[in-house]
Amino acid sequence: MKNKVYFIRASREEGAEVIARKARAIYLALGLNEKIEPEDFVALKIHFGEKNNTGHIKPRWLTGIIDEVLKKSQRAFLSDSNTLYVGSRSNSVDHIRLAWEHGFIPDVVRIPVIIADGLIGREKTEVKVEGQRIQTSRIASAFLHSDAMLCLTHVTGHVQSGVGAAIKNLGMGCASRAGKLDQHSVVHPRVNTKQCRNCGLCIRYCPAGAIIQTESYVLIDDEKCIGCGECLVVCKYGAIKMKWDEDSRRLQEKMAEYALSVKNHFRDKICFLNFILQVTKDCDCMAKNQPAIVADVGIVGSLDPVAVDRASIDLVLKTAGQDAFKKGYNIDWSVQLAYGEKIGLGSQKYELVEIKDF
Repeated sequence: MKNKVYFIRASREEGAEVIARKARAIYLALGLNEKIEPEDFVALKIHFGEKNNTGHIKPRWLTGIIDEVLKKSQRAFLSDSNTLYVGSRSNSVDHIRLAWEHGFIPDVVRIPVIIADGLIGREKTEVKVEGQRIQTSRIASAFLHSDAMLCLTHVTGHVQSGVGAAIKNLGMGCASRAGKLDQHSVVHPRVNTKQCRNCGLCIRYCPAGAIIQTESYVLIDDEKCIGCGECLVVCKYGAIKMKWDEDSRRLQEKMAEYALSVKNHFRDKICFLNFILQVTKDCDCMAKNQPAIVADVGIVGSLDPVAVDRASIDLVLKTAGQDAFKKGYNIDWSVQLAYGEKIGLGSQKYELVEIKDF
């Protein structure tokens, strides 16, 4: 039996109020709201966007969903975990202030913002996984203290996994800083010294101080490198590479195993909504306004993270008339889907149900 993926066409041009009504319709179709109890802690997992990023999910798009959740429980909250790299989201104080700057304030969303792994990212819970890639996942504690979760994702391209959608939001996004480091530890960037212009830009962005400047080019200290991929993104000359076939595969497989450990905690009290609006080459960790790589598609939702991501990608490819993700980064994004299916995270087979009346 194919899992249902609900779909509603949407565009940013319609405005926040219309998008909020459409998101609400998708959420209600999934049936999670009927399972929420009055005393439940309900985590709305989201990426608040890096400072100066404009592609992230907008707070007013979520007001309809939040209205419905609050009818069931007053213990709902918006949440993310702190980043591995140093920046505006690497501690809870700066992270919450940034969320406020992006409009996630009580007057708008009516629920608090809680950073799930605490002040400096050390509040984690270890979960036994016994997977092929990991034996233990390290998850931000507040997520595992919650009774239900809405995984709200902005679909984007990604420098290391090709696509960033529900699986990444669940696996990487719910991990503590230690968990993120665990997943990124398989990434090994290298410098093509012939292409390097020795401009030093990557040095300024490296959070680990792992890049050394010589007279003619830069080098990466493997012992200091945390595999975050910042240098891959900021290099203007394509001089920094990774072994896409090896490093990306291992990263995507770890990400799927982490995602499974979170999904299993919630059992049937978790759902996934993907916003296919302003789909960008890079994820919302980029501190800039990025152009869309495809026209706005809409919103999809499912109880299955693999199915919702597969449907999202299919809709993007159909709309673009090509693989818009691979045009950005030539990475096999299907690894996370196939491996997720293999380990029981979900299924790539789905039935697309379009909602026209809302």
